[in-house]
Amino acid sequence: MNFDLTEERQMLQDGLRRYLRENVTPEALNAATDSQTGHSEAVWEGLTEMGVIGALFSEDDGGFGGAGFDLSVVFEEMGRAGVFEPLLETGVLAGGLIAALGSDAQKEMIEEIIAGKVLSFAHGEPRARYDLNHVETKAEQTAEGWTLSGTKTVVGHAAIADAFVVSARTAGDAADEDGISLFLVPADAEGLSIRDYPMNGGGRAGEVTLDGVTVPADALIGEAGKAFPEIEKAAARATAAISAEALGLMETIRELTVGYLQQRKQFGKPIGKFQALQHRMADVLIEIEQARSAVINLAGHLDSPRAERERHVSATKNLIGRAGRLVAEESIQMHGGIGMTQEYALGHLAKRLTMVDHRFGDTDFHLERFIRLSAA
Repeated sequence: MNFDLTEERQMLQDGLRRYLRENVTPEALNAATDSQTGHSEAVWEGLTEMGVIGALFSEDDGGFGGAGFDLSVVFEEMGRAGVFEPLLETGVLAGGLIAALGSDAQKEMIEEIIAGKVLSFAHGEPRARYDLNHVETKAEQTAEGWTLSGTKTVVGHAAIADAFVVSARTAGDAADEDGISLFLVPADAEGLSIRDYPMNGGGRAGEVTLDGVTVPADALIGEAGKAFPEIEKAAARATAAISAEALGLMETIRELTVGYLQQRKQFGKPIGKFQALQHRMADVLIEIEQARSAVINLAGHLDSPRAERERHVSATKNLIGRAGRLVAEESIQMHGGIGMTQEYALGHLAKRLTMVDHRFGDTDFHLERFIRLSAA
């Protein structure tokens, strides 16, 4: 199998890597982390001007990509730079669901998304853990349209979102796959409130409370009660994207660590000459190569039948979580005390890599899920 990038993807990777290398510094990341918006408006504007968001959508939806390998190229570079812009929430989750299920009128918003409009996907709930089918938020049909009530938790970049794609139950019990619907809700809708907070490793999230939020009938995305299969597909694409981001983070951490081992001297020679550290670095390199293979494998199976796709999702996320933990811990230990200082890039990268394990299901969750899916 040929794993080389196409000419278009290679150009995208080269351009994006060059832009991020020239515009993202540890100081800029610290400033973005401490800002009220939780991201860099300048970097976001730069990404939109480059058309990067368009790589997440197919040509039919107004983009120029949309395949698994397009996602992996973009998010590996985002991870390599350690940035935390609302690309996943806007382009893969909320935008992806609109592209998959939206009406012609709703899909017109994709052009605005590619131009920089920020959306987020409000789906997780306090008692859901990582179960995508657990939705307690209610949506009731009224003469005015739909009324939504419930609480959504850890909604990425909620405070800067212009609108949300909100999941709500129009039928069934809390854990049923059937009966889940999606709605397009403006961020300034009456009855919607956000409790905003910073995330470890950069970015911000929020608890979104819907207290009798009324939206018109045409806010419904797709058919009522039938949204779960597309939510699961969007989560699979998001898992592929964040796994690629983790791979990029690991690559930069590896480069920093190799550079440090070559420069730091003890007993008159670089500490990288000591066999014990060489063995530990070899373990890191092996884990990164395994992570790369897993990301490529998942990117190539996003359009496979559900059972096959979801087995690859859980296998990849489990491996990425284990590899990321080893790479982060070993690199910090080999750096000694400076590894955790805010002024040095490794501290931010390691925190962000650790947080990856907690999005879309952690290592233990996906190990159990892979076993269940394989036994089915």
